[in-house]
Amino acid sequence: MADSVITWLPWKDPGSFLGGLPERIEASFYAGGELPPDLDQVEFYVPSYMGSSRVVEMVREMPALKVVQTQTAGYENVLPHLSRDVTLCNARGVHDASTAELAVGLILATYRRIPTAVTNQQAGIWPDDPGIDDSLADRTVLILGYGSIGEALERRLAGFECDVIRVARRARDGVAPITELPSLLPRADVVVLLTPATEETKGLVNAEFLGRMKDGALLVNVARGVVVDTAALVTELGTGRIRAALDVTDPEPLPAGHPLWSAPNVLINPHRGGASTAFAPRVARLVRAQLERYVTGEPLINVVAGPPR
Repeated sequence: MADSVITWLPWKDPGSFLGGLPERIEASFYAGGELPPDLDQVEFYVPSYMGSSRVVEMVREMPALKVVQTQTAGYENVLPHLSRDVTLCNARGVHDASTAELAVGLILATYRRIPTAVTNQQAGIWPDDPGIDDSLADRTVLILGYGSIGEALERRLAGFECDVIRVARRARDGVAPITELPSLLPRADVVVLLTPATEETKGLVNAEFLGRMKDGALLVNVARGVVVDTAALVTELGTGRIRAALDVTDPEPLPAGHPLWSAPNVLINPHRGGASTAFAPRVARLVRAQLERYVTGEPLINVVAGPPR
C-alpha cells in the first residue's frame, strides 16, 4: 500500500463531515460531477447516497480499487460492476433508526387514517361521524427479513402492545425460517418487508403470498420494490381485501398514470426510508471507522462480497 491512500468521498469537506480524516487518507470529492484527476489511483471509494447509475458504474474505471463502501444497506446495484478482487461493504446499521421509524409511521398513518385527515383539513371538512380507527394494540406484526433493521423496528413496536413474528431466510433463536411463511402469514395483521433484493426475493410477494394474508391486513414495504409483484398487488388492492403502505415500488420512480397511484387502500411514500437526520452521523461514524481499519490493516466490517479473507 502506498504512503497515501487515495479515496473518493461524496462530501466536499470530508474532514468536517467525518470528524477528521485518518492519517494517510488523501480524499478527493466526487458525487457524480467532474472527475477528480486521480481516477487511476483510487483505492477506497464511497459512492454518493442515492446517486445516479454513473456514480456506481465508475468502479469499472478504477484499476487500483480495493474497497467500495456503500451508504445503503442494499448493494444489488453495485455488485454487478465489481471485479472479484474488490471488497464490497454495505451500510448495515446506518439506516436502522430511520427505516424503523418510517415503518412505524406508515403503519400508524394507515391505521389512524392520517391521509384522510389531511385531505379533510385541506378541504375544510370536519366529518359528522369520523368513525373508529384501527389500533396497533393487540395486533400481530410479522417482520419479514429480520435483521438489524427488524430488531430496531421491534424495539419501537414494544410500546404499542402488539405481538411480533420474526421471519428470516434461516431459522435461529426466536426467528422462524422463510419456509414457514405460508403458515405464518394468515396470523399477521401487518406484514413489514425488510428483505434485501436478491434473485431469491424478487417477486416474493406474489399473488399466492398476498392471498394468504388475512382480510384487512396491511402490507408495508420499506425494503425494495422488486420484492413485490406489482401487478399482483394492484389486483389484490382492487378487491379491497388488504391495504398497503409503500416506501418503495417497482418501477421506481412510479410513473404518472401507473395504476398504483389510483389503487384503493394504498399509501405511497417516495423512497425516503433512510432519509432522516439520523443518517448523517451514523454513516460518518461508519465510513471513518472503515477508513481507519483500512489504513491500519484491520479487517473491515459489513463485508458482503469480495476476495476470500
